[in-house]
Amino acid sequence: MTLASVPAAYPKAVLFDLLTALLDSWSAWNRAAGSEQAGRAWRAAYLRLTYGCGQYIAYEQLVREAAAQVGLPESAALALEAEWPNLAPWSGAVDALQTLAPHCKLAVVTNCSARLGTQAANLLPVRWDAIVTAEEAGMYKPDPLPYRLALQKLGVAAHEAAFVAGSSYDMFGTAAVGLRTYWHNRVGLPLVSGAQPPEIEAPTLDPLAAWLARFGANRHERA
Repeated sequence: MTLASVPAAYPKAVLFDLLTALLDSWSAWNRAAGSEQAGRAWRAAYLRLTYGCGQYIAYEQLVREAAAQVGLPESAALALEAEWPNLAPWSGAVDALQTLAPHCKLAVVTNCSARLGTQAANLLPVRWDAIVTAEEAGMYKPDPLPYRLALQKLGVAAHEAAFVAGSSYDMFGTAAVGLRTYWHNRVGLPLVSGAQPPEIEAPTLDPLAAWLARFGANRHERA
């Protein structure tokens, strides 16, 4: 049987990281910081704080703490929040979501407050079946709880779902939960030390729909 003739076998649900896999929040951080170099340093400090703290601490507080760590003023955090309505989807994100919508439940699992997570999710023209924030889960990714809460809301098991990551930190959580993972590594970050490699890594979302269309068939091949 040729690859083209393999019948579609989509997962029951696809979970997405929101602020890195679907939306270009990098540019917002850079604008708020005043330069790409400062924005990258600030974002890296924030990621270390977020993925290291586990239990939920106000997202806005972590953003301010990360800014202070890299020498940015508190006004940078205010500038980032002002940029929030301007977060733009990565090229290919909307097409991917619209392709998947008839076949799978769609959800986001995002490390931010409920207020900002809902606002960002609603920037994308899709009807979400679940929006899970770190604030709602009470824990930050990569703790397994946010991913499991999304699966619970969707009514699907981990083996019936896929996760689209924006950061390789997510792989710690998806490995613990048993979610097969696609890493949309848009900015070419290295795999975090100790993280399990994703099933597929790409700099765009272009291969996503084809991978998911063969999801069930690939699972049987891997078994």
